[in-house]
Amino acid sequence: MKLNKRGIVGLTLALSIGLTACGQSTKEATEAPAADKPFAGKKITVFALSHPWTDALKSSLGEFKQATGIDVDLQVFPEEQIQQKLAVQFTTQSETPDVFTYRPYMEKLLYDKNGWTEPLDSYVKKNAAYQFDDFSKASVDGSMVNGKLMSIPLWTDQFVMYYRKDILEKNNIQVPKTLTELEAAAKKLNDPDHDFYGFVARGQRNALVSAAASFIYSEGGDFISGGKAAINTPEAISGLGIYANLLKNYGPKGALNMGWPQAAALFAQGKAAFYVDSAALFKNTTDPAQSQVAKQVGFAPFPAGTAGQKPYAIAAWALAMNPKSVKKDAAWAFMEWSTNKENVLRIQQSGVPGGRDSVWASPKGTDQFPADLADAIKTTMRIGVDHSVPQVMSVTEARDVVGSIVVKTMLGEDIKTVAETANKELQAIIDKDNKK
Repeated sequence: MKLNKRGIVGLTLALSIGLTACGQSTKEATEAPAADKPFAGKKITVFALSHPWTDALKSSLGEFKQATGIDVDLQVFPEEQIQQKLAVQFTTQSETPDVFTYRPYMEKLLYDKNGWTEPLDSYVKKNAAYQFDDFSKASVDGSMVNGKLMSIPLWTDQFVMYYRKDILEKNNIQVPKTLTELEAAAKKLNDPDHDFYGFVARGQRNALVSAAASFIYSEGGDFISGGKAAINTPEAISGLGIYANLLKNYGPKGALNMGWPQAAALFAQGKAAFYVDSAALFKNTTDPAQSQVAKQVGFAPFPAGTAGQKPYAIAAWALAMNPKSVKKDAAWAFMEWSTNKENVLRIQQSGVPGGRDSVWASPKGTDQFPADLADAIKTTMRIGVDHSVPQVMSVTEARDVVGSIVVKTMLGEDIKTVAETANKELQAIIDKDNKK
Protein backbone atom coordinates (compact mmCIF):
# COMPACT_ATOMS: atom_id res chain seq x y z
CA MET A 1 0.00 0.00 0.00
CA LYS A 2 1.77 3.15 -1.20
CA LEU A 3 1.17 6.77 -0.40
CA ASN A 4 0.78 8.81 -3.55
CA LYS A 5 2.71 12.06 -3.92
CA ARG A 6 -0.36 14.21 -3.30
CA GLY A 7 -1.13 12.29 -0.12
CA ILE A 8 2.40 12.73 1.23
CA VAL A 9 2.57 16.44 0.44
CA GLY A 10 -0.92 17.11 1.81
CA LEU A 11 -0.27 15.19 4.99
CA THR A 12 3.05 16.91 5.64
CA LEU A 13 1.57 20.36 5.01
CA ALA A 14 -1.40 19.69 7.27
CA LEU A 15 0.87 18.45 10.03
CA SER A 16 3.14 21.46 9.86
CA ILE A 17 0.19 23.88 9.96
CA GLY A 18 -1.63 22.06 12.77
CA LEU A 19 1.38 21.18 14.91
CA THR A 20 0.34 23.05 18.03
CA ALA A 21 -3.42 22.64 17.65
CA CYS A 22 -5.90 20.30 19.30
CA GLY A 23 -4.41 19.70 22.71
CA GLN A 24 -0.75 19.46 21.73
CA SER A 25 1.42 19.24 24.84
CA THR A 26 3.94 22.03 25.56
CA LYS A 27 6.73 19.48 25.75
CA GLU A 28 5.97 18.10 22.31
CA ALA A 29 5.56 21.53 20.73
CA THR A 30 8.86 22.87 22.03
CA GLU A 31 10.72 19.82 20.80
CA ALA A 32 9.20 19.91 17.30
CA PRO A 33 11.72 19.75 14.42
CA ALA A 34 11.49 21.45 11.03
CA ALA A 35 8.12 21.75 9.31
CA ASP A 36 8.91 19.39 6.42
CA LYS A 37 9.00 16.53 8.93
CA PRO A 38 7.42 18.09 12.01
CA PHE A 39 7.57 14.89 14.02
CA ALA A 40 11.06 13.64 13.14
CA GLY A 41 12.26 11.44 15.97
CA LYS A 42 8.82 11.01 17.50
CA LYS A 43 7.54 7.55 18.38
CA ILE A 44 3.95 6.61 19.10
CA THR A 45 2.48 3.36 20.37
CA VAL A 46 -0.57 1.85 18.72
CA PHE A 47 -2.53 -1.08 20.16
CA ALA A 48 -4.42 -2.82 17.35
CA LEU A 49 -6.64 -5.84 16.98
CA SER A 50 -5.23 -8.82 15.13
CA HIS A 51 -7.27 -8.38 11.96
CA PRO A 52 -6.83 -8.07 8.18
CA TRP A 53 -7.10 -4.27 8.58
CA THR A 54 -3.99 -4.30 10.74
CA ASP A 55 -2.19 -6.66 8.38
CA ALA A 56 -2.95 -4.43 5.39
CA LEU A 57 -1.77 -1.29 7.18
CA LYS A 58 1.39 -2.76 8.66
CA SER A 59 3.26 -3.05 5.37
CA SER A 60 3.09 0.71 4.70
CA LEU A 61 4.21 2.04 8.08
CA GLY A 62 7.67 2.68 6.65
CA GLU A 63 6.18 5.08 4.12
CA PHE A 64 4.30 6.87 6.88
CA LYS A 65 7.55 7.32 8.80
CA GLN A 66 9.28 8.60 5.67
CA ALA A 67 6.55 11.19 5.16
CA THR A 68 6.20 12.37 8.76
CA GLY A 69 9.23 11.25 10.74
CA ILE A 70 6.97 9.31 13.11
CA ASP A 71 8.02 5.84 14.19
CA VAL A 72 5.04 3.61 15.00
CA ASP A 73 5.32 0.88 17.61
CA LEU A 74 2.42 -1.28 16.44
CA GLN A 75 1.44 -3.86 19.05
CA VAL A 76 -1.10 -6.42 17.86
CA PHE A 77 -3.39 -8.45 20.12
CA PRO A 78 -6.33 -10.86 19.72
CA GLU A 79 -9.74 -9.50 20.73
CA GLU A 80 -9.96 -10.62 24.35
CA GLN A 81 -6.35 -9.70 25.07
CA ILE A 82 -6.56 -6.19 23.64
CA GLN A 83 -9.63 -5.48 25.76
CA GLN A 84 -7.81 -6.64 28.89
CA LYS A 85 -4.62 -4.79 27.97
CA LEU A 86 -6.43 -1.51 27.35
CA ALA A 87 -8.31 -1.77 30.64
CA VAL A 88 -5.04 -2.22 32.53
CA GLN A 89 -3.30 0.64 30.74
CA PHE A 90 -6.13 3.11 31.18
CA THR A 91 -6.93 2.17 34.76
CA THR A 92 -3.33 3.01 35.67
CA GLN A 93 -3.55 6.36 33.82
CA SER A 94 -0.86 5.27 31.36
CA GLU A 95 0.24 7.59 28.54
CA THR A 96 0.39 4.56 26.23
CA PRO A 97 -0.96 3.49 23.91
CA ASP A 98 -1.33 6.79 22.11
CA VAL A 99 -3.81 5.27 19.65
CA PHE A 100 -5.91 2.12 19.90
CA THR A 101 -8.65 0.13 18.22
CA TYR A 102 -11.89 -0.67 20.01
CA ARG A 103 -15.55 -1.54 19.42
CA PRO A 104 -17.63 1.62 19.79
CA TYR A 105 -20.94 -0.24 19.59
CA MET A 106 -19.92 -2.28 22.64
CA GLU A 107 -17.55 -0.07 24.60
CA LYS A 108 -17.94 3.61 23.74
CA LEU A 109 -20.18 4.51 26.69
CA LEU A 110 -17.95 2.76 29.21
CA TYR A 111 -14.78 4.29 27.78
CA ASP A 112 -16.32 7.75 27.71
CA LYS A 113 -17.60 7.43 31.27
CA ASN A 114 -14.11 6.43 32.42
CA GLY A 115 -12.43 9.19 30.43
CA TRP A 116 -10.51 6.77 28.23
CA THR A 117 -11.16 8.39 24.84
CA GLU A 118 -10.12 11.81 23.53
CA PRO A 119 -12.83 13.83 21.72
CA LEU A 120 -11.82 14.19 18.08
CA ASP A 121 -14.18 16.88 16.80
CA SER A 122 -11.47 19.53 16.49
CA TYR A 123 -8.96 17.14 14.93
CA VAL A 124 -11.14 16.15 11.98
CA LYS A 125 -11.57 19.82 11.07
CA LYS A 126 -7.84 20.58 10.86
CA ASN A 127 -7.27 19.40 7.30
CA ALA A 128 -9.98 19.93 4.68
CA ALA A 129 -8.33 17.35 2.42
CA TYR A 130 -9.14 14.66 4.98
CA GLN A 131 -12.82 14.98 4.01
CA PHE A 132 -14.30 13.60 7.19
CA ASP A 133 -17.79 14.10 5.76
CA ASP A 134 -17.00 11.25 3.38
CA PHE A 135 -17.58 8.76 6.22
CA SER A 136 -21.07 7.25 6.23
CA LYS A 137 -23.52 8.88 8.60
CA ALA A 138 -24.35 5.64 10.42
CA SER A 139 -20.69 4.81 11.09
CA VAL A 140 -20.04 8.32 12.40
CA ASP A 141 -23.20 8.39 14.51
CA GLY A 142 -22.12 5.10 16.04
CA SER A 143 -18.83 6.72 17.05
CA MET A 144 -20.48 9.63 18.88
CA VAL A 145 -21.17 9.97 22.60
CA ASN A 146 -23.33 12.85 23.83
CA GLY A 147 -22.66 14.80 20.65
CA LYS A 148 -18.90 14.27 20.76
CA LEU A 149 -16.89 12.32 18.20
CA MET A 150 -14.90 9.74 20.15
CA SER A 151 -13.41 7.58 17.38
CA ILE A 152 -12.87 7.22 13.64
CA PRO A 153 -14.59 4.27 11.92
CA LEU A 154 -12.19 1.61 10.63
CA TRP A 155 -14.24 -1.26 9.28
CA THR A 156 -17.99 -1.46 9.16
CA ASP A 157 -20.73 -4.03 9.44
CA GLN A 158 -24.16 -4.15 7.82
CA PHE A 159 -27.10 -6.48 8.36
CA VAL A 160 -28.24 -8.08 5.09
CA MET A 161 -30.24 -11.02 3.79
CA TYR A 162 -28.60 -14.06 2.20
CA TYR A 163 -30.74 -16.29 0.00
CA ARG A 164 -30.55 -19.24 -2.36
CA LYS A 165 -30.93 -17.95 -5.90
CA ASP A 166 -31.58 -21.40 -7.36
CA ILE A 167 -34.24 -22.33 -4.81
CA LEU A 168 -36.17 -19.10 -5.28
CA GLU A 169 -36.01 -19.40 -9.06
CA LYS A 170 -37.12 -23.03 -9.00
CA ASN A 171 -40.13 -22.16 -6.86
CA ASN A 172 -40.95 -18.94 -8.72
CA ILE A 173 -40.46 -16.80 -5.60
CA GLN A 174 -39.34 -13.20 -5.82
CA VAL A 175 -36.66 -11.94 -3.45
CA PRO A 176 -38.61 -10.78 -0.37
CA LYS A 177 -38.78 -7.02 0.10
CA THR A 178 -40.86 -7.09 3.28
CA LEU A 179 -40.82 -9.19 6.43
CA THR A 180 -44.28 -10.45 5.52
CA GLU A 181 -42.95 -11.70 2.19
CA LEU A 182 -39.94 -13.25 3.93
CA GLU A 183 -42.16 -15.20 6.30
CA ALA A 184 -44.39 -16.39 3.44
CA ALA A 185 -41.39 -17.54 1.40
CA ALA A 186 -39.77 -19.26 4.38
CA LYS A 187 -43.02 -21.09 5.09
CA LYS A 188 -43.38 -22.25 1.50
CA LEU A 189 -39.79 -23.49 1.24
CA ASN A 190 -39.52 -25.08 4.67
CA ASP A 191 -39.07 -28.86 4.32
CA PRO A 192 -37.74 -30.28 7.59
CA ASP A 193 -38.50 -33.87 6.55
CA HIS A 194 -35.73 -33.48 3.97
CA ASP A 195 -33.42 -31.51 6.29
CA PHE A 196 -34.10 -28.23 4.50
CA TYR A 197 -35.32 -25.12 6.29
CA GLY A 198 -36.95 -21.92 5.23
CA PHE A 199 -34.92 -19.72 7.54
CA VAL A 200 -31.80 -19.78 9.69
CA ALA A 201 -30.22 -17.19 11.97
CA ARG A 202 -28.57 -16.90 15.36
CA GLY A 203 -30.49 -18.50 18.22
CA GLN A 204 -28.13 -18.30 21.17
CA ARG A 205 -29.47 -15.91 23.78
CA ASN A 206 -26.62 -13.39 23.72
CA ALA A 207 -25.60 -13.77 20.09
CA LEU A 208 -29.09 -13.38 18.62
CA VAL A 209 -29.58 -9.82 19.87
CA SER A 210 -27.59 -8.14 17.10
CA ALA A 211 -29.58 -10.16 14.54
CA ALA A 212 -32.95 -9.43 16.12
CA ALA A 213 -32.10 -5.72 16.34
CA SER A 214 -32.96 -5.01 12.71
CA PHE A 215 -36.35 -6.69 13.16
CA ILE A 216 -37.05 -4.43 16.14
CA TYR A 217 -36.02 -1.28 14.27
CA SER A 218 -37.99 -2.20 11.15
CA GLU A 219 -41.11 -2.59 13.26
CA GLY A 220 -40.54 0.88 14.71
CA GLY A 221 -38.95 -0.05 18.02
CA ASP A 222 -35.59 0.14 19.77
CA PHE A 223 -33.98 -1.29 22.88
CA ILE A 224 -34.06 2.05 24.70
CA SER A 225 -36.14 5.17 24.08
CA GLY A 226 -35.65 8.47 25.88
CA GLY A 227 -33.19 6.86 28.27
CA LYS A 228 -35.72 4.22 29.34
CA ALA A 229 -35.93 0.52 28.53
CA ALA A 230 -38.31 -0.03 25.62
CA ILE A 231 -38.30 -3.75 24.86
CA ASN A 232 -41.87 -4.12 26.11
CA THR A 233 -43.35 -1.70 23.56
CA PRO A 234 -45.69 -3.08 20.89
CA GLU A 235 -43.09 -2.27 18.23
CA ALA A 236 -40.24 -4.10 19.97
CA ILE A 237 -42.47 -7.05 20.80
CA SER A 238 -43.57 -7.25 17.16
CA GLY A 239 -39.99 -7.30 15.89
CA LEU A 240 -38.80 -9.85 18.44
CA GLY A 241 -41.90 -11.93 17.79
CA ILE A 242 -41.30 -12.06 14.04
CA TYR A 243 -37.72 -13.16 14.63
CA ALA A 244 -38.72 -15.82 17.16
CA ASN A 245 -41.50 -17.18 14.96
CA LEU A 246 -39.29 -17.41 11.87
CA LEU A 247 -36.65 -19.31 13.77
CA LYS A 248 -39.10 -21.53 15.65
CA ASN A 249 -41.44 -22.37 12.79
CA TYR A 250 -39.07 -22.48 9.82
CA GLY A 251 -35.64 -22.95 11.38
CA PRO A 252 -33.66 -26.10 12.20
CA LYS A 253 -33.91 -28.11 15.38
CA GLY A 254 -31.31 -26.93 17.83
CA ALA A 255 -31.56 -23.34 16.60
CA LEU A 256 -31.27 -22.08 20.18
CA ASN A 257 -27.72 -23.44 20.26
CA MET A 258 -26.64 -21.58 17.14
CA GLY A 259 -24.32 -18.61 16.99
CA TRP A 260 -23.28 -17.14 13.67
CA PRO A 261 -20.73 -19.91 12.89
CA GLN A 262 -23.37 -22.62 13.15
CA ALA A 263 -26.03 -20.64 11.28
CA ALA A 264 -23.66 -19.68 8.46
CA ALA A 265 -22.41 -23.26 8.22
CA LEU A 266 -25.93 -24.66 7.87
CA PHE A 267 -26.69 -22.19 5.09
CA ALA A 268 -23.37 -23.01 3.40
CA GLN A 269 -24.27 -26.70 3.54
CA GLY A 270 -27.30 -25.94 1.38
CA LYS A 271 -29.83 -26.58 4.13
CA ALA A 272 -31.65 -23.23 4.29
CA ALA A 273 -33.35 -20.87 1.87
CA PHE A 274 -32.78 -17.64 3.82
CA TYR A 275 -30.14 -16.48 6.28
CA VAL A 276 -29.91 -13.02 7.84
CA ASP A 277 -26.69 -11.75 9.39
CA SER A 278 -23.66 -9.54 8.99
CA ALA A 279 -22.44 -8.80 5.47
CA ALA A 280 -18.90 -9.35 6.76
CA LEU A 281 -19.56 -13.10 6.95
CA PHE A 282 -20.21 -13.49 3.23
CA LYS A 283 -17.08 -15.49 2.40
CA ASN A 284 -18.33 -18.28 4.64
CA THR A 285 -21.08 -18.81 2.08
CA THR A 286 -19.40 -17.86 -1.22
CA ASP A 287 -16.00 -19.51 -0.85
CA PRO A 288 -16.15 -22.91 -2.59
CA ALA A 289 -13.74 -24.28 0.01
CA GLN A 290 -16.30 -23.54 2.72
CA SER A 291 -19.65 -23.61 0.94
CA GLN A 292 -21.48 -26.29 -1.02
CA VAL A 293 -23.70 -23.63 -2.59
CA ALA A 294 -21.08 -20.96 -3.29
CA LYS A 295 -22.41 -20.12 -6.76
CA GLN A 296 -26.05 -20.08 -5.67
CA VAL A 297 -25.89 -17.44 -2.94
CA GLY A 298 -27.64 -14.14 -3.47
CA PHE A 299 -27.68 -11.03 -1.30
CA ALA A 300 -30.31 -8.36 -0.74
CA PRO A 301 -31.03 -5.51 1.65
CA PHE A 302 -32.87 -6.53 4.80
CA PRO A 303 -36.64 -6.57 4.14
CA ALA A 304 -38.89 -3.77 5.35
CA GLY A 305 -41.17 -4.03 8.35
CA THR A 306 -44.17 -1.88 9.16
CA ALA A 307 -41.79 1.04 9.87
CA GLY A 308 -39.76 0.52 6.71
CA GLN A 309 -36.26 -0.82 6.08
CA LYS A 310 -34.14 -0.25 9.17
CA PRO A 311 -31.23 -2.69 9.29
CA TYR A 312 -28.22 -1.87 11.39
CA ALA A 313 -25.12 -0.33 9.82
CA ILE A 314 -22.36 0.11 12.38
CA ALA A 315 -18.70 0.87 12.84
CA ALA A 316 -17.57 -2.56 13.97
CA TRP A 317 -14.15 -1.32 15.14
CA ALA A 318 -12.78 2.19 15.28
CA LEU A 319 -9.60 4.10 15.99
CA ALA A 320 -9.43 6.20 19.17
CA MET A 321 -6.90 8.36 20.99
CA ASN A 322 -5.72 8.07 24.58
CA PRO A 323 -6.50 11.37 26.36
CA LYS A 324 -3.40 10.84 28.51
CA SER A 325 -1.10 10.75 25.48
CA VAL A 326 1.60 13.43 25.46
CA LYS A 327 1.95 13.04 21.69
CA LYS A 328 -1.56 13.86 20.55
CA ASP A 329 -0.64 15.65 17.33
CA ALA A 330 1.62 12.78 16.29
CA ALA A 331 -1.12 10.36 17.29
CA TRP A 332 -3.64 12.24 15.16
CA ALA A 333 -1.22 12.29 12.23
CA PHE A 334 -1.28 8.50 12.29
CA MET A 335 -5.05 8.37 12.68
CA GLU A 336 -5.60 10.79 9.81
CA TRP A 337 -3.21 8.97 7.51
CA SER A 338 -4.49 5.48 8.25
CA THR A 339 -8.11 6.52 7.64
CA ASN A 340 -7.65 8.85 4.67
CA LYS A 341 -9.51 8.13 1.43
CA GLU A 342 -6.55 6.49 -0.29
CA ASN A 343 -5.76 4.08 2.53
CA VAL A 344 -9.38 3.16 3.23
CA LEU A 345 -9.74 2.28 -0.45
CA ARG A 346 -6.54 0.24 -0.53
CA ILE A 347 -7.44 -1.65 2.62
CA GLN A 348 -10.95 -2.30 1.32
CA GLN A 349 -9.37 -3.85 -1.76
CA SER A 350 -8.00 -6.52 0.58
CA GLY A 351 -11.58 -7.33 1.63
CA VAL A 352 -12.01 -5.11 4.70
CA PRO A 353 -15.25 -3.05 4.34
CA GLY A 354 -14.46 0.60 5.02
CA GLY A 355 -16.62 3.38 6.39
CA ARG A 356 -16.15 5.97 3.64
CA ASP A 357 -18.92 6.40 1.08
CA SER A 358 -16.38 7.10 -1.66
CA VAL A 359 -14.83 3.64 -1.51
CA TRP A 360 -18.22 2.06 -2.16
CA ALA A 361 -18.75 4.38 -5.13
CA SER A 362 -15.48 3.22 -6.70
CA PRO A 363 -15.30 0.01 -8.77
CA LYS A 364 -11.88 -0.53 -7.19
CA GLY A 365 -13.57 -0.61 -3.81
CA THR A 366 -16.32 -3.05 -4.71
CA ASP A 367 -14.68 -5.61 -6.97
CA GLN A 368 -13.76 -7.75 -3.94
CA PHE A 369 -17.44 -8.26 -3.17
CA PRO A 370 -20.28 -9.95 -5.07
CA ALA A 371 -22.10 -7.22 -7.01
CA ASP A 372 -25.44 -7.75 -5.28
CA LEU A 373 -23.75 -7.75 -1.87
CA ALA A 374 -21.96 -4.48 -2.66
CA ASP A 375 -25.32 -2.98 -3.65
CA ALA A 376 -26.94 -4.27 -0.45
CA ILE A 377 -24.12 -2.81 1.64
CA LYS A 378 -24.37 0.57 -0.06
CA THR A 379 -28.12 0.66 0.51
CA THR A 380 -27.71 -0.34 4.14
CA MET A 381 -25.03 2.28 4.76
CA ARG A 382 -27.48 4.89 3.51
CA ILE A 383 -30.53 3.80 5.52
CA GLY A 384 -29.01 1.91 8.43
CA VAL A 385 -29.35 2.32 12.19
CA ASP A 386 -26.09 3.10 13.98
CA HIS A 387 -26.25 0.43 16.72
CA SER A 388 -26.94 -3.29 16.86
CA VAL A 389 -27.14 -3.82 20.64
CA PRO A 390 -28.54 -1.89 23.62
CA GLN A 391 -26.60 1.33 24.16
CA VAL A 392 -25.56 0.79 27.77
CA MET A 393 -22.24 0.27 29.52
CA SER A 394 -23.13 -3.27 30.63
CA VAL A 395 -23.75 -4.47 27.08
CA THR A 396 -23.20 -8.19 27.65
CA GLU A 397 -25.63 -8.25 30.56
CA ALA A 398 -28.20 -6.29 28.57
CA ARG A 399 -27.87 -8.62 25.58
CA ASP A 400 -28.68 -11.60 27.78
CA VAL A 401 -31.83 -9.87 28.99
CA VAL A 402 -33.06 -8.99 25.50
CA GLY A 403 -32.13 -12.37 24.08
CA SER A 404 -34.14 -14.12 26.77
CA ILE A 405 -37.35 -12.77 25.21
CA VAL A 406 -36.70 -14.64 21.96
CA VAL A 407 -35.51 -17.79 23.70
CA LYS A 408 -38.47 -18.00 26.07
CA THR A 409 -40.93 -17.21 23.27
CA MET A 410 -39.49 -20.03 21.17
CA LEU A 411 -39.89 -22.33 24.16
CA GLY A 412 -43.59 -21.52 24.37
CA GLU A 413 -43.88 -18.69 26.88
CA ASP A 414 -46.08 -15.65 26.23
CA ILE A 415 -44.00 -12.95 24.59
CA LYS A 416 -45.77 -10.02 26.24
CA THR A 417 -45.25 -11.49 29.69
CA VAL A 418 -41.57 -12.24 29.18
CA ALA A 419 -41.03 -8.84 27.54
CA GLU A 420 -42.47 -7.05 30.59
CA THR A 421 -40.12 -8.96 32.89
CA ALA A 422 -37.14 -8.37 30.62
CA ASN A 423 -37.92 -4.67 30.33
CA LYS A 424 -37.74 -4.28 34.11
CA GLU A 425 -34.40 -6.09 34.10
CA LEU A 426 -33.04 -3.88 31.32
CA GLN A 427 -34.19 -0.76 33.18
CA ALA A 428 -32.36 -2.00 36.28
CA ILE A 429 -29.18 -2.31 34.20
CA ILE A 430 -29.64 1.23 32.85
CA ASP A 431 -30.17 2.57 36.38
CA LYS A 432 -27.12 0.72 37.67
CA ASP A 433 -24.95 2.03 34.84
CA ASN A 434 -26.12 5.58 35.48
CA LYS A 435 -24.90 5.34 39.08
CA LYS A 436 -21.38 4.27 38.09
